[in-house]
Amino acid sequence: MKKSIASLLLLFTLAFFFPTAAMAADYPIQIGEKLANGVANAVTGVVEIPKTMMIKGRSQGAAYGMTAGFFTGLVHAVGRSLCGALDIATFLIPTTPIPNPAYIWDDFNRETTYTAWRMR
Repeated sequence: MKKSIASLLLLFTLAFFFPTAAMAADYPIQIGEKLANGVANAVTGVVEIPKTMMIKGRSQGAAYGMTAGFFTGLVHAVGRSLCGALDIATFLIPTTPIPNPAYIWDDFNRETTYTAWRMR
């Protein structure tokens, strides 16, 4: 009886520590990726303006792209830059990127959207 309780206790102990060790091994990679993403988004946020102007111009026409695309791109530029600054400030907490696509150059022909923060 004591032997089965001891082996069961050992099994629970091992099951408790192994997932934690696996998550701890990925932690430096995750925070490094978040810091790099934050720096890239904070620096390249201004590129959202011509990107959005091009996207809106292709779908709605050149005049719409030059006016509404400019202001929409300005909002996206501020949003991407602030999300990058937030990622830099909180890089020790591994979360998914808020802007989608994560980097501006990932899918240049798609308008930026924003998602909620989720733990990795």
